[in-house]
Amino acid sequence: MSNELTKKYEYAWDKYSENDLKDLFNLSDEYKGFMSKCKTERECVHEFVARAEKAGFKNLDDIINHKVLLKAGDKVYACNMDKTLAMFTIGTKGFEEGMSILGAHIDSPRLDLKQNPLYEDTDLALFETHYYGGIKKYQWVTIPLAIHGVIIKKDGTKVDVVVGEDENDPVVGISDLLIHLSADQLDKKANKVIEGEDLNVLVGSMPIKDKEAKDRVKQNTLRLLNEKYGITEEDFVSAELEIVPAGKARDYGLDRSMVMAYGHDDRICAFTSFEAMLKIENPEKTCVTLLVDKEEIGSVGATGMQSRFFENTVAEVMELCGEYSELKLRRTLRNSKMLSSDVTGAYDPNFPSVMEKKNTAYLGKGVVFNKYTGARGKSGSNDANPEYIAEIRAIMDKHNVTWQTSELGKVDQGGGGTIAYILAEYGMQVIDCGVALHNMHAPWEIASKADIYEAAKGYEAFLKEA
Repeated sequence: MSNELTKKYEYAWDKYSENDLKDLFNLSDEYKGFMSKCKTERECVHEFVARAEKAGFKNLDDIINHKVLLKAGDKVYACNMDKTLAMFTIGTKGFEEGMSILGAHIDSPRLDLKQNPLYEDTDLALFETHYYGGIKKYQWVTIPLAIHGVIIKKDGTKVDVVVGEDENDPVVGISDLLIHLSADQLDKKANKVIEGEDLNVLVGSMPIKDKEAKDRVKQNTLRLLNEKYGITEEDFVSAELEIVPAGKARDYGLDRSMVMAYGHDDRICAFTSFEAMLKIENPEKTCVTLLVDKEEIGSVGATGMQSRFFENTVAEVMELCGEYSELKLRRTLRNSKMLSSDVTGAYDPNFPSVMEKKNTAYLGKGVVFNKYTGARGKSGSNDANPEYIAEIRAIMDKHNVTWQTSELGKVDQGGGGTIAYILAEYGMQVIDCGVALHNMHAPWEIASKADIYEAAKGYEAFLKEA
């Protein structure tokens, strides 16, 4: 193995001074706070917007409405339906020379309530769910769950809902079959042990006092919801309620070297991208951090990467800088460079058979670059050009960022994708770059604090140099 390759797989921990470790653990503490608070796309956007405004970013809609022009050094953000966020720091160079873009997603696998979710069965009140994204359904039973989201009443009133996070809150959950009666269940394949239609959340067992009423436990649940939130059963139709693991992000490991949290995929890259963006002042090229929804189901819909939100927002920003034309927009997007900030799988010694050791990522060995993702024969992937990879290598080494390369498992084991291929359709240079995880897509995922720290450093270096 060459010296360069040996260096690439060294522990990031080995290079840290006491000051580095202090910064690392401080960043991890901030990250845990963010992950404990922000478990939906809307919660992420609201938190990021609040922090961005404190850092001097202005709402693009306000600038458009007041007919204010933008200049180099200005900071603006655009929000799409409270689920997508684009942040810009205007550079001194013209847009046609391209932008430096970080792109992550803020949606995570979960359970969504159906539009008519509440029912009673044998004196128990339950919510019906429809799972979102790729999950192992059996992982979601017998764990404490919380309810996060919004309810929009018929008059347009928005009601924010969070149940199960405060220590005085109740939690809810999904039952599993007792081991004593599981002979048939245990003969099933793992994807059939728990069926999608059986992911019903138990929310109540107490009836209302009226013994003549129908569905007394359901009616009592509705009474409680009405008392707390002022809603009726019909309001579920215009609600967006997500069932997520209850509880805070925690230090993981006896040495506290890791973080356990719900939603590392991909809020770990969204958080570090955002942190990097806040440190950019007066860049040469316009810098962008793009945080999107719906990646886990194909980046579709009005808030997914396949929508025109980003392209339209770039056009608006260029117009306010006096540089817009359709041709200039096309040149801007073509000449831009991007890190598709997304996670990858880390080598797990409990499951060595699915990984190829020379081409996999490891916890604690830095930010990870995936030349291509996709499945099997690279289906659905963006395959980054070697010229671009060489440029990225030089940037990371210049800024003493510990990095590694990876593929997502052995060739025929499966695979996955990111938003990289969508941005690449403009002709821009794109490569996947993120943090390696254990337990990806499980209710609780694991990441190394060193990798969080290196990701933030790497993203900042990219924005400054690309």
